[in-house]
Amino acid sequence: MYETYHAQAKEESPRPPVKWAGGKSQLIPQFEPLFPKREYSLYVEPFVGGGAVFFHLLPPRAVLIDSNDELINFYLVVRDDLEALLQDLRRHENTAEYYYRIRALDPGQLTPVERASRFLYLNKTGYNGLWRVNSRGQHNVPFGRYKNPKIVDEPNLRLVSVALKRAEIICGDFSRILDCTAPGAFVYLDPPYHPLSETANFTSYTPDAFGEDDQRRLAEVFRELDRRGCLVMLSNSDTPFIRELYKNYDIQVVYAKRAINCRADKRGPIAELVIRNYS
Repeated sequence: MYETYHAQAKEESPRPPVKWAGGKSQLIPQFEPLFPKREYSLYVEPFVGGGAVFFHLLPPRAVLIDSNDELINFYLVVRDDLEALLQDLRRHENTAEYYYRIRALDPGQLTPVERASRFLYLNKTGYNGLWRVNSRGQHNVPFGRYKNPKIVDEPNLRLVSVALKRAEIICGDFSRILDCTAPGAFVYLDPPYHPLSETANFTSYTPDAFGEDDQRRLAEVFRELDRRGCLVMLSNSDTPFIRELYKNYDIQVVYAKRAINCRADKRGPIAELVIRNYS
């Protein structure tokens, strides 16, 4: 039954509606043989970001969690109030003056629809599609100067809305998954990656850094999910620290092209880890 549902749903799979640092769209072909082969009744993703894995799998039931309240508000509006969002998106202009005026708005003073519209507009028209905030939680990406950005992708947003109707959407810490999972659930963890070096620069999508203590806390959550009988898959950077944290689990290497160098010709494939409690 699940395989039939899965194959039919993939014919109209939506694309991730936002650009997101570390997005997994390019890795889906390498992930495909690593996903669980057996049926699962619930999919849980606590660092949902752009949602590439969720939108590829299209599970019948899901719990999606992220600590970024702008992102979560956007997903809730797409799911529950799409027509109002589409109407608001059509008013946006692709000019630097307009961009900086919208960027300067306090999202806390906007309605949920206006806030979601601002979020998507800045994501589509900001430099490199980044969503980056400063220590005060303020979006600080400069104008991208794209000639014709696709701010209103109505057909895809409608597919996204349908997919999200299957999901409970929560703003919160990744540990919330311990309240949502049950034996047999499939949990995919895609945290902010451990730095490849002490001097590596990372752009934050929330005002809080994700340090080694958080990575250890996540590893304990991974082990607890394993003890509960969940199917667990995690992505992270290929570092000795991460390999040591998960040394008792199945570790596979995949290769992603990441923009870790300012020169495009220096951006080669980077080894990343996929860690699973199943094989």
